[in-house]
Amino acid sequence: MEKVFTVGIDVGGTTSKFGIVSSEGKILAQDRIPTNKHEDVSEFIDELYNMLMPMIEEAGGSAACRGIGMGAPNGNIYTGNIEFAPNLVWKGIIPIASLIQKKFELPTRLTNDANAAAMGEMMYGCARQMKHFITITLGTGVGSGIVVDGKILVGHDGFAGELGHTIIRPGGRLHKGTGMRGSLEAYASATGVRETAIEMLSVYPELTSLLRDYAIKDLTSETVFNCAMQGDTIANDIFEFTGQILGESLANFIMFSSPEAIVLFGGLTKAGDLLLKPTRKHMEANLLPIFQNKVKLLFSELKEADAAILGASALVNA
Repeated sequence: MEKVFTVGIDVGGTTSKFGIVSSEGKILAQDRIPTNKHEDVSEFIDELYNMLMPMIEEAGGSAACRGIGMGAPNGNIYTGNIEFAPNLVWKGIIPIASLIQKKFELPTRLTNDANAAAMGEMMYGCARQMKHFITITLGTGVGSGIVVDGKILVGHDGFAGELGHTIIRPGGRLHKGTGMRGSLEAYASATGVRETAIEMLSVYPELTSLLRDYAIKDLTSETVFNCAMQGDTIANDIFEFTGQILGESLANFIMFSSPEAIVLFGGLTKAGDLLLKPTRKHMEANLLPIFQNKVKLLFSELKEADAAILGASALVNA
């Protein structure tokens, strides 16, 4: 029987999304389940099977499926293991690709979640035809995928490309998940925007702000965006500061791999020009002349969930 579809699974810190992907790259069906509902990974796999298997049957059954591709935090493309992922309830080394393959009786491959998103962008998004680009995911954390010569950079052990954990303010803000100080993720994620808001409201008590109408527990990056759109000074300063940190970091990344483009996606990109303008300004200001005005700064054309599912499914053919 002709193999006409693949399965893509995106294991996120809170939610796992999965879908059936046609040979043309169209998501035919998709759904999601909570990731951290089950402390036993086998129970997670059972729930995934119960949700996904009917979708596989509806699409033509296992005989028509080329295989399963997965993206996951700390996913190792070489071993098929999730290794010491700090934001998952499953601790240590989890041989998830082999467990999924045994359960579904289908070939299964795993990679890092941000690398899967980069692969989706390369095959189906705004990075089509590009051989050199970097994806930066701006969500709860900061993920990244680096493409060089048309291939995802994974390094000797499968973990290359953790740009979100590079130190851009030595001795700076504490990252509660890693214990490190001054990482990009501590500033340029949705979580980082919230932390910046709390800090600025404390440092400038004399300044009025719409943000002061919210309890600290209710402050989010979306709250900051809504206040910035109403002309709030502190809220706009938060995005200027975030863009400065991100722009300086992107300049370093550009001088490392000289990409054609940097593709930004994730929830924080909904801020649009509030984030893009200061990011571009500080990126260009911190580049050597040979790199200036050469690198496109783009927002992804794909929905965040779609990019991860599409990219994960593409692993089957990689």
